[in-house]
Amino acid sequence: MMKRRRFLALSAAFACAPALARADTWSGRALGADVSVTLHGPRDMTQKALADVPRLLMNFEQTFSLFQPTSSLSKLNMMGRLRNPNALMRTLMQRADEAYRLSGGLFDPTVQPVWDAMARGRDVARARASLGWRRVYFTDEMIELQSGQALTFNGIAQGFATDVMQLLLRRHGADTALVNVGEQAAMGGPFTLGVQDPSHGHIGTRQLSNMAIATSSPSALRLGEAHHILGPHGQEPLWSTVSVEARSATLADALSTAAVFMDLNALRDLKARAKLHRITTVDADGNVQTL
Repeated sequence: MMKRRRFLALSAAFACAPALARADTWSGRALGADVSVTLHGPRDMTQKALADVPRLLMNFEQTFSLFQPTSSLSKLNMMGRLRNPNALMRTLMQRADEAYRLSGGLFDPTVQPVWDAMARGRDVARARASLGWRRVYFTDEMIELQSGQALTFNGIAQGFATDVMQLLLRRHGADTALVNVGEQAAMGGPFTLGVQDPSHGHIGTRQLSNMAIATSSPSALRLGEAHHILGPHGQEPLWSTVSVEARSATLADALSTAAVFMDLNALRDLKARAKLHRITTVDADGNVQTL
């Protein structure tokens, strides 16, 4: 369920009089990639918002990074339990549970041992025996994994960061913004966005207004012959690319991950059940369908 992106960008425009419009930019690294944040509006407003961006992204790193040994997620995976998880972790556990149920189990953060076994050339069948989101115990006070389990939020955390970033911008007075922290979300709009497939290139554009979009392409990264988006029961992806549009970037991110394993009938059912705005699929031959 890992979706790597080399460049993450965030752009936001504050509603203001033209005479006050200006741009300030923050750039750095977070979530394993370069990040840039450009805000338009009165300088006192943009500077206050930009000052909060690195702090927010640092909180996400300290909570969900698989590469920082001191992150909450790394501690959980190493010890098998996490006491008193922070608010970000508690919220994302709930969102992951929702995505698991909506996807019929195709979105499952417990695939991390399989990813690790494939990357290290170890026994995949043994790693797969530990899978099962329903076996994960969590409350506001405790998260506990079963023996051999480990979690990854790489199929949902970027969407969650996108949603939380929108809340941050709104607190600073933004009402028109395009947020991209791996997944894209529009506050206001419309914004015109391109949809890309790794094999077939540009496949079209989308007009986004008060909506989020997330795109999953299994062949964008491979582990040897295997796709980087892993089916919890060894399923092979059915699509070259799937884009999901929804009110929530968190939900769009998670369900675009699961959707690569669903046929058209299952996708239609998912769209209705999850109240999604639109699903776009690209098959191996480059044929595009919109639901």
